[in-house]
Amino acid sequence: MTKHIRLITTHTTDMSHKMSGLKHLEREGELMLSQVHLDYGPASIECEFDDVLSSPYIAGRAMEAEADGAHAVIIDCMGDPGLHATREVVRIPVLGAGETSMHVAATLGHKFSVITIMDRVRPILENHAKTYGLYEHIASVRAVEVPVLHISNDKEKLYALLADQSHKAVVEDKADVIVLGCTGFFGCDTYIRNFLLEKDIDAPVIDPLPTTIMVAAGLLEVGLTHSLRTYPKPPIKERTGYQIPNISE
Repeated sequence: MTKHIRLITTHTTDMSHKMSGLKHLEREGELMLSQVHLDYGPASIECEFDDVLSSPYIAGRAMEAEADGAHAVIIDCMGDPGLHATREVVRIPVLGAGETSMHVAATLGHKFSVITIMDRVRPILENHAKTYGLYEHIASVRAVEVPVLHISNDKEKLYALLADQSHKAVVEDKADVIVLGCTGFFGCDTYIRNFLLEKDIDAPVIDPLPTTIMVAAGLLEVGLTHSLRTYPKPPIKERTGYQIPNISE
């Protein structure tokens, strides 16, 4: 049976171009990918306020995905907005790109550095690492100071900034693994990997989105999903006055 993984882009900006770069992961009769973004919420995720605005609609999209027959959901953002709440409302696996890529990084080396968009999100990523039990594995969180909506403006400049910060993370911060700290950096890993190799640095560079997709595919293959003991279904029917908006409208 074909396993269907739904990517939920966590804002209202259309990022459907990512799908063309992920097609090579699909396998006819085995793995299929689809993507949706939000109709309501922020234009990008760059702070805790954006996280709060997007979370109800991410949960709604996950419920839609489950109803559509999807077998797993991926939250397409390194900030993992709404991750835990979304796991409460569906039984299919829900993976966050941030949590997954950090855990993978911790299996590939002793310390990892996250190269992200803006320094303002550094506390968010550090706090998430503490929640995930990975804070001691972080060598650093560095930023290129490029907002999400400007990522595509000058790709050559972006590559140079990412490569420079990655090099500094290894040389100055003693990172063993590099994690791209925004799913908007999708596709930049090969350039950074080659840049480091040219400097005789053999360090893995993790692109969160394809990495998370393949982890989700692995979980589906062995029949695993999140525990109801950790993520019990919300007692919505017992809550007087609690209303769920029709998110699909």
